[in-house]
Amino acid sequence: MPTETAHLAWDEAWKTPETRAKWLKPHPGVTACAARLRLKGAETALDLGCGVGRHALAMASLGFRTTAFDASEAGLAQVRAEAGRRGLDIATVSGRMTELPFPDGAFDYVLAHHVIYHGDRSVVVKAIAEIFRVLTPGGTFQGTMLSKRRPEYGVGQEVSPDTFVQPNGEGDKIHPHYYCDAAGLVELFRDFELTYLENMGEDGSWHWHMVAERRG
Repeated sequence: MPTETAHLAWDEAWKTPETRAKWLKPHPGVTACAARLRLKGAETALDLGCGVGRHALAMASLGFRTTAFDASEAGLAQVRAEAGRRGLDIATVSGRMTELPFPDGAFDYVLAHHVIYHGDRSVVVKAIAEIFRVLTPGGTFQGTMLSKRRPEYGVGQEVSPDTFVQPNGEGDKIHPHYYCDAAGLVELFRDFELTYLENMGEDGSWHWHMVAERRG
């Protein structure tokens, strides 16, 4: 069965003002990292799985040449509208995270916040390989992964190792989600140099938050 399907749920969700309202404020860890990178001279940024653009808008406000990428046309429409209202220049591109339509080394900074775990391990591996490819050597990746500490780990149907769907769940829960522990995450990102890794339980929702540099 195909596992890279969660965008179908999010495309519907982004059409509702109630859902959009929950995803408008950028994560402080993202804005802090982006600001540091900008001060160090990073110029190009990709918000991979941008949703309605909370982080792409923040990146562009910091002066990055910013690309917002998502498989949801509804989300990208919101990015374009808000960027227009703020007078920000953000490129919006539709596609799949496993086949990024960008040249090698196109970005100094790639963000994938609550994105690449939507699928089984093969999807995650392909997405990470694409992130590596489009980063400049020494470029920075910032992202999150689902932790096995989450209460939802093991709930529902295991469609492949450490990948679960909840057939009776709400929203994107009916689509595959991949979970990992610290050792599994380090293995997945073995071609990167991890500079920050923390297992955060925000509002009881455990995610790995990470920053890593692409090895040259």
